Amino acid sequence: MRRLLLAAACALAFTASAEAQRTRLTVYTAFENDQLPVFKQAAERAVPGIEVVWVRDSTGIVTTRLLAEKDNPRADVIWGLSAFSLIRLEAENMLKPYTPKEAEALRPQFRSERNPMTWVGLDAFVAAICFNTVVAQQRGLPKPASWTDLLNPAYRGLIAMPNPASSGTGLLTVAGWLGTKGEAPAWEFMTRLHDNIAVYTHSGSAPCNNAARGEYAIGITFDMRAVALKNQGAPIDIVVPTDGVGFDLEAAAIHRGTRHIDAARRLMDFAVSKEAMELYGRYYALLGRADVQPTVQNYPPEFSQRLADVDFASVAANRDRILAEWARRFDGKSAPRN
Repeated sequence: MRRLLLAAACALAFTASAEAQRTRLTVYTAFENDQLPVFKQAAERAVPGIEVVWVRDSTGIVTTRLLAEKDNPRADVIWGLSAFSLIRLEAENMLKPYTPKEAEALRPQFRSERNPMTWVGLDAFVAAICFNTVVAQQRGLPKPASWTDLLNPAYRGLIAMPNPASSGTGLLTVAGWLGTKGEAPAWEFMTRLHDNIAVYTHSGSAPCNNAARGEYAIGITFDMRAVALKNQGAPIDIVVPTDGVGFDLEAAAIHRGTRHIDAARRLMDFAVSKEAMELYGRYYALLGRADVQPTVQNYPPEFSQRLADVDFASVAANRDRILAEWARRFDGKSAPRN
């Protein structure tokens, strides 16, 4: 009995020692909630000795928090945040340069222009329209084919869209309009669209979730959420507007304030590995590595054919001005913040 107790005590001591030796990495992210346990488990298995501790919110909120914490940083790694945001943080000298192993396998547009790299792209997400076919039939609504079609008065009060100040999806959508239409026509378009908007949500997923439940006929959203809901049987059609769709890269970087640089580098190595790309490919069809094929089902091929001309550096440099102008014009219909 004494031997059993001694063995048990030794096992507990070994476990406690192993736990104490694990490096806790505080990882800021805007990955979807259902992706977090999948990515955490894979990362901790691939990078022995680390523990991923998520701090998760919508893109705009995470970005604002990081900027507010510039002089008192709490993040070690940023994994799954808009490239627009990371370019902005890069300009504030908040990112620790590091070129991950296998970074040469990334497509050119998924790499920062600096050497060593300050950020790396993981996957791309694209603006889309979720169109509820049941609501449309009940109300006799036509199916839109373009962004311009959303100006139809028949849609008044039936469209939900993400707020670009809090949602990366909202910002990439606005960036796409600015890129395809030009600045003045884009603001004119958004002003006319505003008449048909019921609410600006603080999540990029929410508009499609709302549309899938029949709360609105149309949700402006991003590709992954639309495809996931359709695959689950939601009564929606996915519309890829013919007049060009904005897109953004989900990206990763090391925060300059980290005290765990070796562990952070190993997590970055994993973030661009084939194993990680295969995980991203369960959700996204546009991946940072061409040597990994996505497995997400029923992804409309039109997305890759209709990408807008987006200047990431320009949008990042003008982010505050764009968001201030958007808020001045349209924030009155934003949902209350929790």
